[in-house]
Amino acid sequence: MTFRMPPEWAPHERTWMAWPGPNPTFDTDAELDEARAAWATVARAVRRFEPVTMVVGPGQEGGARALLGSDIELAVRPLDDAWMRDIGPTFVTDGRRLAAVDWTFNGWGAQGWARWENDQHIARSVAELAAVPVQSSRLVNEGGAIHVDGEGTVLLTETVQLGKERNPDWTREQVESEIHARLGTEKAIWLPRGLAGDYGTYGTLGHVDIVAAFARPGTVVAHVQPDPAHPDHEITRETVRILREATDARGRSLDVVEVPAPTVLEADGEWVDYSYINHYLCNGGVVLCAFDDPRDKEAAEIFGELFPDRTVTLVDARTIFAGGGGIHCITQQQPKV
Repeated sequence: MTFRMPPEWAPHERTWMAWPGPNPTFDTDAELDEARAAWATVARAVRRFEPVTMVVGPGQEGGARALLGSDIELAVRPLDDAWMRDIGPTFVTDGRRLAAVDWTFNGWGAQGWARWENDQHIARSVAELAAVPVQSSRLVNEGGAIHVDGEGTVLLTETVQLGKERNPDWTREQVESEIHARLGTEKAIWLPRGLAGDYGTYGTLGHVDIVAAFARPGTVVAHVQPDPAHPDHEITRETVRILREATDARGRSLDVVEVPAPTVLEADGEWVDYSYINHYLCNGGVVLCAFDDPRDKEAAEIFGELFPDRTVTLVDARTIFAGGGGIHCITQQQPKV
């Protein structure tokens, strides 16, 4: 049977995360302490619904245990950064067996601040810990750069998989062929780019999981920026148009659920890419980014309607976004077989 990536709403065996350590993303002790507190809050929120394993750098076990509590498993492996969605494996299954896709990782396009001497090996380390075989891919890719519906469709962005920073010698056809071979998908829906803030300091150069995500087959949640003063106003209008005109692998037109951005536009002199799309689905739960913003409640209501059988938990994600990502970026699901 063909291996395929299950959708995020399929049952999980557990969630994998990585513990923040000293690196350029968190370059002061205060920033590192804040990051660790934020990661721990997310881990505890997910643990309400399913087991969590936190990969921790050598010598950092004590501090991690103090913040995480006793019911989150720790695994010690060398780490550079803490974005398990991107450095960890993409789990796939043929219905009976599980495997782990190990994409080539180059620090989000070999960015000057990034370190990946250890992180390029974390996917294999997690696969070893999960006792599943590895499927290696030459494609430079990260877990935050893909989103599947479980029925043959995958969302991608041109500035990631086709960007000169990652795969300069690959054609669109070659990228799609490799993606489909690894994920068991049949059709790619390409978005031209990510949010404006994702091209700033610590950005990923356009990950899709902050822009759009499947909520179920045929339904996509999409980030929209209502304020014309923000560059994402035009970007997200184009995104929504592309998604509304697209069809999935089954030939269905997509139902696009627009999720308005928080009201805040800037932080520390840069456009924010605060987004509720960067949520995480776990067994019986939705862990949703919050920003102490008037639109937090509206977003929670939208996701509550989309997932009526799941408990929506809001977690302040501003510290995580300051480091370059959100709740989805620091979590990685291991499907239940």
